[in-house]
Amino acid sequence: MTESPRAAVGGVEVSVDHLIGGERVAGEHTFECRSPLEWDRKLADVARGGVAAAERAVGAAVDGFGVWSELDASERAAALRRVADLIEERNDDIALVETLDMGFLHRSMRERLVARGALNFRFYADMAEAHAEPRWPARGTTHTVQRMPAGPAVVITPWNAPFMLATWKVAPALAAGNSVVLKPAEWSPLSASVLADLTVEAGLPAGVFNLVQGIGSEVGAALTADARVRRISFTGSPETARRIGAAAAANIVPFTAEVGGKGPLIVFADCDLEAAAAQAAAQYEDSGQVCLAGTRLLVEAAVRDEFLEALAARTAAHVLGDSRDDATTIAPMVHPDHLARVEAFVDRARSAGDTIVWGGRRRTGSLHYEPTLIEPAANDSEIVQSEVFGPVLTLQTFATEAEAVELANSTRYGLSAIVYTGSAERAERVGRAVRAGIVWTNTFLVRDLSAPFGGCGLSGIGREGGDHALDFHSDLKTLILAD
Repeated sequence: MTESPRAAVGGVEVSVDHLIGGERVAGEHTFECRSPLEWDRKLADVARGGVAAAERAVGAAVDGFGVWSELDASERAAALRRVADLIEERNDDIALVETLDMGFLHRSMRERLVARGALNFRFYADMAEAHAEPRWPARGTTHTVQRMPAGPAVVITPWNAPFMLATWKVAPALAAGNSVVLKPAEWSPLSASVLADLTVEAGLPAGVFNLVQGIGSEVGAALTADARVRRISFTGSPETARRIGAAAAANIVPFTAEVGGKGPLIVFADCDLEAAAAQAAAQYEDSGQVCLAGTRLLVEAAVRDEFLEALAARTAAHVLGDSRDDATTIAPMVHPDHLARVEAFVDRARSAGDTIVWGGRRRTGSLHYEPTLIEPAANDSEIVQSEVFGPVLTLQTFATEAEAVELANSTRYGLSAIVYTGSAERAERVGRAVRAGIVWTNTFLVRDLSAPFGGCGLSGIGREGGDHALDFHSDLKTLILAD
């Protein structure tokens, strides 16, 4: 691989160029990348791709697909395991780059999220290698279902937890035999560049993994409109998902989208209230910039005051600070524009007559927004119905189980839900009644990678995870042989 300009990010050297066909490629233009920890500090000038870069990257992916798809599953799996090994070796470097670039807590990055990236590669390597083609007799014939690699895949990732989410999408595409063009979010592109280097070091053939950086409306639009692309996987906003979906439809390309949530956290009177309050306060971590967060607190009226007292104590213990400091529990917002967006949501709620229980202010001199709790005047308040994606929770009460379920299902979103109850029977009933892609009871963020992941309604279309992801990245063929 040719040498390319590199930026020193916390002492870690990171290429600022695209990776296309196994080579680093400069852009005609660049965009600035700044750290939310020190916004006046520029981390890098990153290559800004457009139509030409997109066309070149897809062309390289077409060539790479011809080589990669012909390998058997065990050969591809071996290469993916090498990527996983390299991620583990570079864990600390990747964690630091991501913390500086995106702002998430360094403790979480180095102890959990980067390791999850390695696990994603290893998991899909194992799953693809272990796959047995379904086979059964039927009316004097034998039916066999074959997974055929689909072709070049475009993967577009969001700015929150970009490294983990990139590996979550890239690994199954590669395991299925597809080549990939990854377009990371422009607010946090740097850890994806580290991943690109690791794929080269692991020996993936040229063109199998390509990285194109830039602005979504420029290079992202060109990538998703290219008729040579055969799969598109996206995580981001509903507005962008609609545009990508239209481009995918024009070329009859299968498309998955995870586009956020407005998850309820339902607290019944029979639960461990201290545990529920601790979980509710934890939703503020990483400034609420987590799509799975339970941001709508639905509390049984009989325990509202007791729960609120416990939540207030837990919230007061949070530390807003530098994400590199392990004492910090709430990170800064990713970008001044996003901070202004969150602030505007709260200002509109205040003007509409919703009650600000606590918080509702930005911190002077940083990109932090205080942990905020709002009691809405009505369930149709904007602050209840729209995804804020910040450290802002709402508090509503209910009298009956049926009312709790009705409130839980009252938004257009349906990605996740959290239920706290001491009754196994209620957990089963409510878990089944809530419309969401995933429901946790008395826990949060525990999930087996083989389970389907995705949302209902405005939260998205399609499912990732396990065989669901491998089937998505494949064209299924039925072979029928006479006995």
